[in-house]
Amino acid sequence: MTASARRERSEVVHALRDAGITALISFGLFLPLVGLLTITNMNNELRLTTRLPLLVIFVALIAGVRLLVTLVIRPWAERRRALSTRKPFSIPRSFSRWFVPFAIGFLVVYPFISLAAVGYSGSLKWIDNFGIQILIYVMLGWGLNIVVGLAGLLDLGYVAFYAVGAYSYGLLASHFGLSFWILLPLAGILSSFWGILLGFPVLRLRGDYLAIVTLAFGEIIRIVLVNWVDLTNGYAGIAAIPRPTFFGIPFNTDDNGFAATFHLTFSPTHRTIFLYYLILGLALLTGYVTTRLRRLPVGRAWEALREDEIACRSLGINTTNTKLTAFAMGAMFAGFAGSFFAARQGFISPESFTFIESATILSIVVLGGMGSQIGVAIAAVAMIGGTEIMRDMDFLKAIFGDTFDPTQYRMLIFGFAMVLIMIWKPRGLIASREPSVFLKERKTISSELVKEGHG
Repeated sequence: MTASARRERSEVVHALRDAGITALISFGLFLPLVGLLTITNMNNELRLTTRLPLLVIFVALIAGVRLLVTLVIRPWAERRRALSTRKPFSIPRSFSRWFVPFAIGFLVVYPFISLAAVGYSGSLKWIDNFGIQILIYVMLGWGLNIVVGLAGLLDLGYVAFYAVGAYSYGLLASHFGLSFWILLPLAGILSSFWGILLGFPVLRLRGDYLAIVTLAFGEIIRIVLVNWVDLTNGYAGIAAIPRPTFFGIPFNTDDNGFAATFHLTFSPTHRTIFLYYLILGLALLTGYVTTRLRRLPVGRAWEALREDEIACRSLGINTTNTKLTAFAMGAMFAGFAGSFFAARQGFISPESFTFIESATILSIVVLGGMGSQIGVAIAAVAMIGGTEIMRDMDFLKAIFGDTFDPTQYRMLIFGFAMVLIMIWKPRGLIASREPSVFLKERKTISSELVKEGHG
């Protein structure tokens, strides 16, 4: 037997041993999560049942993927790394030039594509659950990107500003009858005010300590919403929140409603399409303002603060004002999104503003690439759209059984995808970033240099 044959045999044996160990670990982890199931029988007794076929499928898939990585993907990546020169990844200029107009054009005609494809009744789900829901998180991601991606301030309580905007609209609209167009900027101002209040206690904090304080702030806001029953109605929430109108024209069946005014057959899809274009406009406004702010002195101060706070202070930049403006601007856009959320749902409660929402928004920013507008949008589409698609995957019941519910595994798949992304692209989908201003020549910053004190 030649040396190369012995080496290949040794590699195969090592890969099989590695896959076997992975299978054993997966079996131990997934046995209580997937293999065991508790059900309630007719006598209201809790019984423990097993789902061994589903457990075997999960373990086999993981072991197969591990074997494929060890035998094929990892050697291929090592050969490619050895042959290629280390050049920083950058988005082609032609892609950046054409992708944004194409994406905006698609979003503008998306409701009409849905109407043409599945009709009025079927398009309601695609416009609302996919279009509006994804655009809300795109807007929230772009707002948090100011704090985390541009200023480098880790915020784990961003959902607090989202809640302030929603409750500001819900309370003022219910008690004072103010219109959506008046309360939209007011909700943004109030959320921005709370962002400044959060900014003052954390001026001297950074890193993990900043994250802990912002996390506590988010939980404080949620607990206040739960316990201040006289104002917020506690867990019962605020119901019958007035809906936005089309320049004073309501979306109802009355003679002065939208359908009667424009001589159309009444359909609830009209309100959904209006809300879609409303959140689309708010999201595009957020992206445009963020892009313009990056080129202003305050935006360059954010980026300087992100790279090195000590050097930023030595250049004469007021880091106090820089941090406060970042928190205020990010909170303002969260307030806009919160007011829209309240107007869209017509009902809000503290259950909609838990820590998992902050974690989801932060994951969108990190996975998309901190500081990248396009990356955040792509991550929001993948995460939120993927979660919604899993609700329609009932055909998997024919494979895994009638008790299989795909939505129960969305967080498991989401966590697994996060692990893969952090291994493959630790700086996010779009890891490199270009400076907002440059001298003579624009140079892309390598992802290896993107950390505090470098780049």
